[in-house]
Amino acid sequence: MIPPKDKLTLCFAHVAYDFVPQFAKRNTGINCFQVWNREDLDKRVGEADVLVISGFWQNALAEKAAKLKFIQSIGAGTDQFGRDVLQAKGVRLASASGVNVRAVSEHAMSLILALARRLPEARDNQHKHHWRGMIGDLTQREDELGGKTLVIVGLGNIGGRLAQLAKAFDMKVIGVRRDPSAGKGAADSVHAISELKSLLPQADIVALTCPLTKETENLIDADALGRMKKSAYLINAARGKVVNEAALIQTMKSGAIAGAGIDVTPEEPLPAASPLWDLPNTFITPHTAGETRKYEDNVLDILQDNLARLWKGEAKLRNQIV
Repeated sequence: MIPPKDKLTLCFAHVAYDFVPQFAKRNTGINCFQVWNREDLDKRVGEADVLVISGFWQNALAEKAAKLKFIQSIGAGTDQFGRDVLQAKGVRLASASGVNVRAVSEHAMSLILALARRLPEARDNQHKHHWRGMIGDLTQREDELGGKTLVIVGLGNIGGRLAQLAKAFDMKVIGVRRDPSAGKGAADSVHAISELKSLLPQADIVALTCPLTKETENLIDADALGRMKKSAYLINAARGKVVNEAALIQTMKSGAIAGAGIDVTPEEPLPAASPLWDLPNTFITPHTAGETRKYEDNVLDILQDNLARLWKGEAKLRNQIV
């Protein structure tokens, strides 16, 4: 059981997200503080009953967090948290699944539009003060999305909303999810992950919005990329390791697919020497798909819901992991 509201101490730990001012506006009366780096977290984690954290977490912190009862992840991904470690310490864990449904689905749609409308090239030409002329080669012109087939790998909340957006552009949507019986939502059909490679030759665009699991790591490998149309685009708004990096680099260098929109990479920040920076027809955003001006408040909504459940002694948390 966590302490009552007037005895509770919350620690927000993130390199950029500023939670304290937004939390103060809610007038909860809960004591809180924020740390901006791992060093300060290491020094002060022992003060916290509740930790709101994502990338700063290291399992070794559990030994220093004597008061810790609950961790609210700032992100939807929780693979950095050792379940066994937290269970042994009696610490509950919940993800922030759903916190960035609108943001990530809209970003994925933006990457699709950017590639189809050749916006990265237009921006590059603007920097060079170059006005590109009209193009006779149909394969090199900007394209329309209507009638295109979009395969969405991961038809959860984010993938489901991306499907809705795609239908507004008159696209055919094929969903791929771990459990097809969970429903197809706005998609025209839904299939198991085991069927993905047979679906790839149909795709004009493949969008990844799935979590990183043992089943999805390296899901898009050389074989999968080789099954895609030469005119197809790959969009990765999931996790970097869902795509085999070496295979993607070779695919883009050879022009085996038309383009890639990448928001996530296996190593982040992406090293300056990475070949990904200079791949032809590749558009990179720095893992910003989930970031919006509403992000902190979206996390705090989930946090307050879970605190209320903990105070009531409820067994089930929102987005419970442990």
